[in-house]
Amino acid sequence: MTNKEIIENGNAVLGIEFGSTRIKAVLINDKFEPIANGSYTWENTLDNGIWTYPLSQIHEGLQTCYADLKADVNKRYGIKLTSFKAGGISAMMHGYLAFDKDGNILVPFRTWRNTITGQASKELSDLFGFPVPERWSISHLYQAILNKEEHISKLANVYTLAAYIHFMLTGKKVIGAGDASGMFPLKINGSKAEYNQDFINKFEQIDKIKTIPHSGSLIDELFPKVLMAGEDAGSLTKEGALFLDPTGELKDGIPFCPPEGDAGTGMAATNSVEEKTGNISAGTSVFSMVVLQKDLSKAYPGIIDIVTTPDGKPVAMVHANNCTGEHNYWINLFKEVGDLMGAKAGIGEYFDTLIMKSLEADKDCGGLLSYNYLSGETITGFNSGRPLFARAENANFTIANFMRTQMFSSLGALRAGMNILYDEEKVPVDSMTGAGGYFKTEAGLKYMAAAMKTSVSAMETAGEGGPWGMALLAAYSLDNSKESLADFLNTKVFGNCKKTTAAPEKDLIESFNIFFERYMKGLEIERAAVNTL
Repeated sequence: MTNKEIIENGNAVLGIEFGSTRIKAVLINDKFEPIANGSYTWENTLDNGIWTYPLSQIHEGLQTCYADLKADVNKRYGIKLTSFKAGGISAMMHGYLAFDKDGNILVPFRTWRNTITGQASKELSDLFGFPVPERWSISHLYQAILNKEEHISKLANVYTLAAYIHFMLTGKKVIGAGDASGMFPLKINGSKAEYNQDFINKFEQIDKIKTIPHSGSLIDELFPKVLMAGEDAGSLTKEGALFLDPTGELKDGIPFCPPEGDAGTGMAATNSVEEKTGNISAGTSVFSMVVLQKDLSKAYPGIIDIVTTPDGKPVAMVHANNCTGEHNYWINLFKEVGDLMGAKAGIGEYFDTLIMKSLEADKDCGGLLSYNYLSGETITGFNSGRPLFARAENANFTIANFMRTQMFSSLGALRAGMNILYDEEKVPVDSMTGAGGYFKTEAGLKYMAAAMKTSVSAMETAGEGGPWGMALLAAYSLDNSKESLADFLNTKVFGNCKKTTAAPEKDLIESFNIFFERYMKGLEIERAAVNTL
């Protein structure tokens, strides 16, 4: 069938992802190729010290993104989008969406970006002997309990963003294993996943938890049920269809797969769900995921998280809160200067030209230093951040050196965490695949290979990113062959996929190492900026 016929017959598959700066939707055909897309641009705000997105904007963003998808279908094929074969929702992992029994939100959505749960994170990590990051849902919940926040007495449900949207669409309080592993540590038993009961028992013995009224396990009462990739996660209800498409043109009854976090969809979109494979998602934030053969020798709280693939394999995750955000501001500034001077170039041309210019930089980046800390960076020990650029008086201050410094700075915290996996844990990595805005230029791919000390590939589908990965997981839920997720991706999706691979280049490795040494030594400058600015 043609793509038009696939959509008309309701056989396309939908993936939607709530990213940090854009909500994106994609339809794929039976060859897993993107055939239509939609988007909505947004940005988090700092509200009384909390990084958040208003609930009203979450709803508006979903509906506007879907409306944009419908418009794209109509423009490309001259038809209406009224149904699809299956769908899935993905979003930024972790965070805290708290509701009462009547569905009223109790506090503003606390996103992954917040670094306000340090006490809870440390106490839980010590209690479990397992790293519990500040951004995890359980850290936010326990910190609210420690702070004696008034809303705890009314609390009935806690969701991640993806699980919340899935609930609104299907009425099912469920969550995919990958996203769930960012709520509370999991225990995998064969083909089933559940929250770790040993850790739940320890949590329940905390005196402050005993004072909260609950009939069974507080975690099981508040958090969604965990599902593995491919399991039944419910279908679009009439109310859900109208919520997604207020025009009333969308049919109900469409199956939805378990909702996932952006880490899980990143693994699917880069075919990185097997042992010794890894992927890197680099955009507003940056994280690397390496599928482990065995458990790490010890916990590294605040540096390495242990999460899972959508089908339950253990994954070492190094997550840095900041990546391209700061150099985006600089390129926008350069465009503003260009506009004042009468230049006609679009913003994309500025990005491509300036970033590629960085390949001409001096090996030592001219002695320049920058920190991209728009928010705190746990890996390097910062609860809040201040974007910073510094140079010595005799530095070689050129645009090439400046841009390479910005690109390297985007990977500084990530490299600090990866050094532990490589140098201390000797974790083997056969391949790494990248996705996200950082990889839009050849220079980005080269720099990532140098920083990660291994070859890094970008697939031709990498630009589709999370929503495409979510659509793949939705398609997998329809697969009747009962093959593993890895086999499904290898044989049916990525068998003929083209990719570009950058091997680590000696000169760029040396260049990054010079910068990284300066970066680690200069952290006191960043600390002074946080304390005084």
